[in-house]
Amino acid sequence: MRTVDLIQKKRDGQELTSEEIQWLIEGYATGSVPDYQMAAFAMAIYFQGMSTRETSDLTMAMVASGKQFDLSSIEGIKTDKHSTGGVGDKVTLILAPLVASFGVPVAKMSGRGLGHTGGTLDKLESIKGYQIERSEEDFIKQVQEIGLSVIGQSDDLVRADKLLYALRDVTATVDIIPLIASSVMSKKIAAGANSILLDVTVGDGAFMKTLEDAEVLSRTMVDLGKAVGRETIAVITNMSQPVGRAIGNRLEVLEALEIMQGQGREDVTHFICELAQIMLQLAGQEQDLVTIRKHLVDGQALKKFEEMVTYQGGDLEDLYRPSSADFVTDILSDDTGYIAELPALEFGLFAMRLGAGRAVKTDPLDYETGIVFDLKVGDKVEKGQRIAQIFSNEKLSTNLITEFKKNVKIGEVEVHPKEILKIIT
Repeated sequence: MRTVDLIQKKRDGQELTSEEIQWLIEGYATGSVPDYQMAAFAMAIYFQGMSTRETSDLTMAMVASGKQFDLSSIEGIKTDKHSTGGVGDKVTLILAPLVASFGVPVAKMSGRGLGHTGGTLDKLESIKGYQIERSEEDFIKQVQEIGLSVIGQSDDLVRADKLLYALRDVTATVDIIPLIASSVMSKKIAAGANSILLDVTVGDGAFMKTLEDAEVLSRTMVDLGKAVGRETIAVITNMSQPVGRAIGNRLEVLEALEIMQGQGREDVTHFICELAQIMLQLAGQEQDLVTIRKHLVDGQALKKFEEMVTYQGGDLEDLYRPSSADFVTDILSDDTGYIAELPALEFGLFAMRLGAGRAVKTDPLDYETGIVFDLKVGDKVEKGQRIAQIFSNEKLSTNLITEFKKNVKIGEVEVHPKEILKIIT
């Protein structure tokens, strides 16, 4: 078997056999298939797609490329959650400790940012000392003791996906359903949780631009999970504007802390409570939203988050430190009306230019930079009122400020977008 023949076969729209997919992924994980050939193969998938059977084979081949975690020594129904990516998406930072505060074990492996989207690991690493690399033994022990751990994907777990995940980011092959589904579900299956909540984002700032595509991806991943005995639900969520107020690693951690102290925006607070209710149902607990909100705003979720940070080496004093960005620029409104649009993609790309995201996988991150919005879609704004603050380590040019303002659309009609669009079971 030769890699070039498999690239050509997929390029020409033919189906690969299970054996061919297994051979290719195993070769990539062991180094006999180089990055440049896997990049060509990913591009062939981008244009030709994969059948349901091929996607399933690709997923299980990636699972087999590394070890699988055995969480059976942890009591209870272990839960996990994954987002397909978005702008300002700090949901995991809040949702994981919130669910854990009900005694449900949350054993989560997260990823880094892809393109204009932020990564949970990048946000956690903005906390001084936080260790994302943990052994399987330490990971399990932590969940046994405090009921919660969020770590990075280890080199020996789904090794092929870890390599391909970084490669896709820099070869414009991120937003294709077979590669997203196999990447997400191979990690979730190998990580060992009994139940999985999938947050499938759709809209301007997501990789899925239409509800139809988001439904196809959701059903593909739910079917993959259930085929291997994992109770799986997908929630399709709106990513037409950034989640919450903040974009940028340190700034998003600070917003997460605000929400867990009852000081967050009502829309994102309610959204996270709804997701928590679904995760708790997956774990066999029926909780009403009033009870869930109480856990979120009265300090129970925050206490669990602080326990996790401390357990994984994080500095609690640094956790609450404000951004140390050199410049904070106020953005004032030129008009009166209602915020009509805040295109997530444009602001995600803007934050990248500030250093909050990566253009290529070797780019260093500036944890302190980003954007904090005072107002979101549907909010009333007066001329001269502050819309947002931009945190940067270089003084912003007039042109850059003008560009930012152009992406803030102000209209005459008050609109309030839904957060959860559809649930796929």
